[in-house]
Amino acid sequence: MQKLFCRILFISFLFFQIAQAQQPAKPNAVAIYNQIQKLNFLGSVLYIAAHPDDENTRLISYLSNEKMAQTGYLSLTRGDGGQNLIGSELREQLGVIRTQELLEARKIDGGIQFFSRANDFGYSKNPDETLQIWDKNQVISDVVWAIRKFQPDVIINRFDHRSPGTTHGHHTASALLSVESFDLANDAKIFPDQLKFVKPWQPKRQFFNTSWWFYGSKEKFEAADKTNLSALQIGVFYPSLGKSNQEIAALSRSCHQSQGFGSTGSRGEETEYLELLKGSSLQDKTNVFEGIDTTWNRVKGGAAIGQLLEKVQQQFDFKNPSASIPDLAKAYSMLQLLEDEHWKTIKSEEIKKIIAACSGLYLEAVAENQTATPNINIKVKIEAINRSPIMMQLESITSLPEQKNTLENIALKNNVSQNLTLELQLPATLEYTNPYWLNEKGTVGMYRVDNQMNVGIPDVIREVKVVFTININGISIPFERNVIYKYNDPTKGEIYNPLDIVPEITTSIIDKVAIFNTAKSKTIGVKIKAGKDSENGVLRLDIPKNWKVNPTEITFALSKKGEEQIVYFEVFPPKNADEITVKCIAIVNGKTFDKEQININYDHISKQQILRTSEAKFIKLDIKTGGEKIAYIMGAGDEVPQSLMQMGYEVSVLKPEEITKEKLLDFNVVITGIRAYNTVKALAFKQDILFDFVKEGKTMLVQYNTTDELVTKNIAPFSLKISKDRVTEENAEIWFLEPQNPVLNYPNKITSKDFEGWKQEQGLNYPSEWDAAFTPILSSNDKGETPKNGALLIAKYGKGHYIYTGLSFFRELPEGVSGAFRLMANIISIK
Repeated sequence: MQKLFCRILFISFLFFQIAQAQQPAKPNAVAIYNQIQKLNFLGSVLYIAAHPDDENTRLISYLSNEKMAQTGYLSLTRGDGGQNLIGSELREQLGVIRTQELLEARKIDGGIQFFSRANDFGYSKNPDETLQIWDKNQVISDVVWAIRKFQPDVIINRFDHRSPGTTHGHHTASALLSVESFDLANDAKIFPDQLKFVKPWQPKRQFFNTSWWFYGSKEKFEAADKTNLSALQIGVFYPSLGKSNQEIAALSRSCHQSQGFGSTGSRGEETEYLELLKGSSLQDKTNVFEGIDTTWNRVKGGAAIGQLLEKVQQQFDFKNPSASIPDLAKAYSMLQLLEDEHWKTIKSEEIKKIIAACSGLYLEAVAENQTATPNINIKVKIEAINRSPIMMQLESITSLPEQKNTLENIALKNNVSQNLTLELQLPATLEYTNPYWLNEKGTVGMYRVDNQMNVGIPDVIREVKVVFTININGISIPFERNVIYKYNDPTKGEIYNPLDIVPEITTSIIDKVAIFNTAKSKTIGVKIKAGKDSENGVLRLDIPKNWKVNPTEITFALSKKGEEQIVYFEVFPPKNADEITVKCIAIVNGKTFDKEQININYDHISKQQILRTSEAKFIKLDIKTGGEKIAYIMGAGDEVPQSLMQMGYEVSVLKPEEITKEKLLDFNVVITGIRAYNTVKALAFKQDILFDFVKEGKTMLVQYNTTDELVTKNIAPFSLKISKDRVTEENAEIWFLEPQNPVLNYPNKITSKDFEGWKQEQGLNYPSEWDAAFTPILSSNDKGETPKNGALLIAKYGKGHYIYTGLSFFRELPEGVSGAFRLMANIISIK
């Protein structure tokens, strides 16, 4: 009973931590006891799937918190190819958000996160296509690397490797690669360069985590023969917490806010089923570790450590956790003598955290600013306090990466805070803070990470750290802390942010796509931001000779760090159609800066900085547009309104409460953003107003929605059934079903050329059934599939037009795809 209670409070502690995402852990006595229990379990499980949200958080939570196993989740991608329900970030920026959401999820369910270098390029219908776009050799290398590095006893696949074509191609590919890697990881001839850092490893068992979903229905699954399946009863209820394991898992899953996966969880008995794929069979099908030594006896020289830690566990004093510190320090010292580097590293870190928790040892290094540039000195406030009667001494503080060691030899007396100020020299060679997988240019299917030791690391690699060496009972123990920045927010209290290393100057071309549809010039704004005080230089646009820019350079002067200035260039397009990528370059004291700083700041994840080349796309486009005024109703979030403004339209973004008959009188066209009928509940009560708007001679364009719950069944004035039909091959051939339809001819003549160069996918969630009032305009399909005719449907309603499209305008317009602009202009101008 005591054991159960302790686990409950440990999970409760995890819940507290997610609410205070960036604050340091401050565990209570019961949470500490749980961590001590975990010290004595030396077993591990690796769960493998394709994306953020694929993981079974119920199983991860159960294995980590109930069974005490080291439980890892290897997501082959970072979810870069999906959609975003909380903002307009897509592609790499969305991948950064989803990476952080996974890390927050693992804080709740107790798992450990890993990734491969695979890029989520978008929906794939079969694993063959997936493995053609991914570099199969690189991805399987990454899976083998994860197995050798994590050394799992058990591997669990989320998906079935034997059922290609029944689910996302990435899903099946993840299972295929996992099955193949199970034996490859133990073959020294496979990826031998990895063996400089790790050793071959053979997991003992591999399972497929099956469920009713793979059988087609719950009824079919209930009727299926399960005698060959292992059954884990994961529906544990914790009375003192008032939550089930499933509810804990739901809190973890609810971290996936960008995907709208908030979950209330479930209660009662629940079984997870595992089908054995490889390894020895189980007599006890409730124990995936059967026959595997998960005690300290599995490590040479570990038996004595296990005995000592068992004593710590048995004699733990909840009223005085510090009484365990002498034995914990001794166990740490014994650990350093082990030959087994794997468990030595894992358990050393665990023991250090427990010692700090038992003693209330609080160690922190806080920079005076949230950002800094290389080759400067920064002041860092140091706090060190021991809140226990155990005698400790702060021997030294070492700053990284400069490796400067400062001898302190300060006695850390009980509850007496030691506050120091250090001056850290940041090297001139210090890397800027950036998600490391974005540092080099990759391919459509792969990120480029050349340093083998960095492959799979989940988070941003931060170099600026402080190591506190604390002496306890004659044993020196290093405690590493990232240098952070914190401040007090009047409404949220203490806010922690990471320290970011930034360039001296960053620039941003304000319009990422600029459309030139006449011979007239355009004014292009560029924002300049100083990374430190007193930055003076010149700014240029690197532009081809057939384009003209005035002036050729602009002088700027920024006196204070963080100061911003906007300057303007006049750009003249060539006579003929052209598309160029323009780079912005700042020159300061002969040094060139070409990075744009992007900050991603949501409350549920850590603040993130992305640095990318400061550039934009300029398009001299043969396009005609009308003078229509557009009302845009935002859905899940996209950048289509900015693109429409670039085309010269007057666009107003309306809030749901602003949708009134009187307000709409000023507009010619209403456009709903992506997934608006999935996310904007108020639209259910605005349909009559919108349909009347169309009936009176105006145009309504509805962009794609998913088959998930719609806020109303009547999204159109005629029957319309949305499906999961999609065309994922962005260059799939297009057929014009109604070549003479005005939407293909006025004011621009649309040809197949307008569908060249589309990004990621042609479209998604096409309707599969529609009323005879609709006219289908386009048809296309992926290889081997039947034609999909629901990409663009037009219906005359009253005097106006209702139009539904699944075409991925939300991707194509921000990417500057010329044909998407031309077709959108025709939709807007339809008569």
